[in-house]
Amino acid sequence: MATPSLPKPGTFDATLDAARSTMIFSEITRLALDSFRASKVRFLLTMLGMVIGSASIILVVTLGLTGKQYALSLIQSIGPNMIELQFNGGTQPGPENTSIPDYMTREDMAAVIEAVPGIVASSPMLEFHDRISISGVAKDTMLLGVSPQYKDVRNLAVDAGRFFDDQDAVSHTKVAVIVKPFAVALFGSPRNAINHSITVQGIPFVVIGVFHESVETFGQSEVSDQTILVPYPVARYFTGTDTVKQIFFTMRDRSLVKPASKEILDVIRSRHRATSVYTAFTLSEVLNVMAQIANMLTIVLTLAAAITLVVSGVGIMNSMLANVQARIREIGIRKALGATSKEIRLQFLTEAVFLSLSGGLVGTVLGLALPLSIGLLTPYKIPVSMWSAVIALSTSVLVGVLFGTLPANRAARLDPVETLKYE
Repeated sequence: MATPSLPKPGTFDATLDAARSTMIFSEITRLALDSFRASKVRFLLTMLGMVIGSASIILVVTLGLTGKQYALSLIQSIGPNMIELQFNGGTQPGPENTSIPDYMTREDMAAVIEAVPGIVASSPMLEFHDRISISGVAKDTMLLGVSPQYKDVRNLAVDAGRFFDDQDAVSHTKVAVIVKPFAVALFGSPRNAINHSITVQGIPFVVIGVFHESVETFGQSEVSDQTILVPYPVARYFTGTDTVKQIFFTMRDRSLVKPASKEILDVIRSRHRATSVYTAFTLSEVLNVMAQIANMLTIVLTLAAAITLVVSGVGIMNSMLANVQARIREIGIRKALGATSKEIRLQFLTEAVFLSLSGGLVGTVLGLALPLSIGLLTPYKIPVSMWSAVIALSTSVLVGVLFGTLPANRAARLDPVETLKYE
């Protein structure tokens, strides 16, 4: 006769424990929902703080990202992917045992273009200061001799007329493009400046265009409020040399800017004396610093918004303490029927977490709805970070656990005999 196989010892006990645990958790969930339904107004008012706090965190992060994007786009507007090569010092032997500045030359620019890949535009810059005569009136001004590509390198905007082109540069045409504030001061408006004549050291220049920088640099760039741009070959009339103090380059892609700046410096240094100093200025460092500042401000503002959640947590704790006080007899009955202190603690802690998480969910939905609606209904694209939603929900759970622990512990420590006698 075959002996029936017996279950392994402990298998039934493990199954029973698992079923009991599942039942306990489902019962706790049901009791929490019943508690919410019994005191709807109180719990809704308690949740309101969590709703506001969670929505504030998401909106603060959204505003921080929007401000960061706006600031970076403004800086990039100065010159997208631009590298500005500058002469900072150094001399070379000159005529009759003299020393002259070891400036860069147009040949240096040509050597860089040939040696460094990825350059899409370039321009030398020759600077010349003079007093010009306009209708018999003398004005201090600064002439910059640049190439036609300077407009693209520096991302300049033309308000009236046009910028000089390659044909103007090749034919040495005496044309000029003046900055907008200067045009308004001299002629009343950008449009009125077109086709007027400006005399520089007896040489007349015809104004063919008026420009302005895409971003206000407040005098921190080579362009001032009295700047006149002329073709580089024409500007050489006033200096009689090919030397330049600055050369501008634009790279095809932003990722090429940093390595290209090092290659450009290597090319320039190889063509000049070892003691001469040249620097390659890029916007990469400025953009990185601006991004770090924007990120830090966003973090600080997010922490400030999180204070709302802390205040809401205090409200949850007070509400749960009142809830425990109102349900003393219920706690006593449950303990008399076999509920352990651990189960009572878990019940009230679950209620606190559900309360805070419910408010966090509603606040997260509201916080995400505003920027997403703006992006869908308007042409403005508002950056939204899903991490802000994760932070808001995680903080909601943490607040529920932290501020629900005290009421839960107080309920778990109640004496069942005393609670049954409580009126």
